[in-house]
Amino acid sequence: MSRKEMVTLTNMCLIEDSEGRVVVQRRDPSLYRWSGLAFPGGHVESGENFHDAVVREVQEETGLTIEAPSLVGIKHWPDKDGHRYMVFLYKAIHFSGQLQSSAEGEVFWLPKADLAHKELAYDLLEVLKVMADPVLSEFFYTHKGTDGKWDKHFR
Repeated sequence: MSRKEMVTLTNMCLIEDSEGRVVVQRRDPSLYRWSGLAFPGGHVESGENFHDAVVREVQEETGLTIEAPSLVGIKHWPDKDGHRYMVFLYKAIHFSGQLQSSAEGEVFWLPKADLAHKELAYDLLEVLKVMADPVLSEFFYTHKGTDGKWDKHFR
């Protein structure tokens, strides 16, 4: 059994203001494998630390500079050919700047309570569950069987 595997490292950040609103992003579904609203985030560059990566991605995609983002969980799953995909989940309540959309997609404020009633990216409510519950730290998928379906797990 090998202890090494190929891994893609990414992040996602819940940015929440004092009024209970969160920043959501609508990406162009023709450019991405998924559609629906999600939180901003992206890839960790080679040699980049996780904190700097989430600060950079949020700034690039929203125009906001987040301060002291908290790592609140991890989402991961085995991809094709044994490759693992990992998403470091962050939350930020301190930020500066003006919200602005980018080539990555449209961004806007939305009351957090309205999320469940919107068209969201697949599993965003489960991700939010991990981000909101201090007892949970991990959300991962495993293959259910040969039919290609997945089981969701929380820890």
